[in-house]
Amino acid sequence: MKHESVAITITSGKGGVGKSTTVASVGLGLAQLGKKVCLVDTDIGLRKLDLMLGLENRIVYDLVDVIEGTGKLRQALVRHKEYPDLALLPAAQTRYKEEVTPAQIKQVVDELRNEFDYILIDSPAGIEGGFRNAIAAADRAILVVNPEIPSVRDSDRVIGLLEAADLKQIDLIVNRVQPGMVRDGDMLSVERVQNHLAINLLGIVPEDKRIIRSSNTGEPVILDQKSLAGKAFSNIARRINGEEVPFLELEESGLISRIKRLFHIASALN
Repeated sequence: MKHESVAITITSGKGGVGKSTTVASVGLGLAQLGKKVCLVDTDIGLRKLDLMLGLENRIVYDLVDVIEGTGKLRQALVRHKEYPDLALLPAAQTRYKEEVTPAQIKQVVDELRNEFDYILIDSPAGIEGGFRNAIAAADRAILVVNPEIPSVRDSDRVIGLLEAADLKQIDLIVNRVQPGMVRDGDMLSVERVQNHLAINLLGIVPEDKRIIRSSNTGEPVILDQKSLAGKAFSNIARRINGEEVPFLELEESGLISRIKRLFHIASALN
């Protein structure tokens, strides 16, 4: 009997929005829930998921090797040391996106479906050949957007292409939200982003300096229990897995506001 699995392309309209960070943390989050997860890096020529997971020194074969038959799929999968249910199929670093076709990616992903519950496909930025490869085998898509006008504008076109590819479920993650900038009118609110793009909101992730450290150490931010971004990614993984999880209160001033309210009440009493 064929293994029930879901292939999800995680994409964006422009580069630098935190898409690969999202793939690494959400993938690890699903593995923490006991799911078998494979991350497929389709950003051929610019791979970085291996760095974010601390697996860069363990790569022998890559996606192009599998497609060309110079390496077997099982040989190319790199397992996470602490979470063996999480595997990475790395991208080739010295090849070009044009050397791979959508049909070849689909064949590889279909083979992965026999073993994994979730297959997260990290799409390269932009809407060229690499994007078409990344969506070829997807059952659904997640669009990562920063709350900035250029990011939202580029995402519009990506949604159109995903819909044209007949992807029925397209969810939204708004990444790098800074509540203070939103309050000051210097950043779009999550509501404005969602209203403009008109797709389901899957997660809201705050800007977090810990993400830079996690990228440099190969430990996804979801492993940092002090990180609000890590908590947000954990909640996103749970929502993908079918749980109903409320959105985080991102206002960093939540505690400060309560203290201010207490002082306000105290001064009013005096």
